[in-house]
Amino acid sequence: MAFVNTRNKEIQLKIVYYGPGQGGKTTNLLYINKNFREKIKSKMVTIDTYGDRTIFFDFFPFDLGKINGFDVKIQLYTVPGQSKYNATRRLVLNGVDGIVFVADMSASMRRKNVLSLKNLHENLIAYNKNIFKIPLLFQFNKVDLSQKGYPILTPERLTDDLNRQLKRPWITASALTGQNVAATLKKVITMTTENIKNNLN
Repeated sequence: MAFVNTRNKEIQLKIVYYGPGQGGKTTNLLYINKNFREKIKSKMVTIDTYGDRTIFFDFFPFDLGKINGFDVKIQLYTVPGQSKYNATRRLVLNGVDGIVFVADMSASMRRKNVLSLKNLHENLIAYNKNIFKIPLLFQFNKVDLSQKGYPILTPERLTDDLNRQLKRPWITASALTGQNVAATLKKVITMTTENIKNNLN
């Protein structure tokens, strides 16, 4: 649940980018950190593991307005994608308010996408959170691979694999080029803040 600082009149929301290893989670946050410096009020913290990374930093959106008179601060996190770091993934999910599930559109990643979503569901249960109720946005990443001749999964296939029951919003993107990275962030912030408003009322 969101952290409310009554002294500073600030609500702190935590958004986590989740998904399989090498799917583009870190690339999303690196793009945001580089291109929206005026909205970032803290240093990016990087925790390196072997072949994987966890990063986080604070993000202050300018155009959200206030929630019940409180300013909004967003904490953006990624999790390590490799299964051997599941304990870290679960730890990062503690206190999460919204999730971007970064699915890799590479045809070879179909099974890993499904397993990662299942893992997300299991790790949320550890905190008594319901994947059907928490704000969740799918980002189908690496759409640019099709232009390079690589086989990719269609949005329809990914929706059938991952989103048939959840029925959550999704967006295609390329974290590498920046395509729809900002749109993804804006959408998940909107979903998360609306959920907080509904819970506070």
